[in-house]
Amino acid sequence: MPRDEWKLVQQKLVAEGAWIMDGDLGPYDAVEVRLRAADTIILLDFSLLRCAWRALRRSRERADFWRWLFAYRSQSRPILMHAIANHAPSAEVRIFRDPAALSRFVADVTRKWR
Repeated sequence: MPRDEWKLVQQKLVAEGAWIMDGDLGPYDAVEVRLRAADTIILLDFSLLRCAWRALRRSRERADFWRWLFAYRSQSRPILMHAIANHAPSAEVRIFRDPAALSRFVADVTRKWR
């Protein structure tokens, strides 16, 4: 989907009362729309080894995915963190570096909303 069209789709989605959106689609993404509207940002910052292993188990990936994955910490992550600081300065940012911490967070949120 062209970037401008993807921005319009996101604008419609964030206009809803409540929403959850996934993703950092790397160079293909337009995160600023959803960052500006976000009150909470959850960043999964799992290790390269874990991400590579899960990608291998999930499906066959193209070479551009692997280049993005291997360069994520040095290239994409700093850009994303800068975008968060610029477009979502008042959002709560939760960074999870392992699945166990994420599971505890999800369990806590689930208990609070029951």
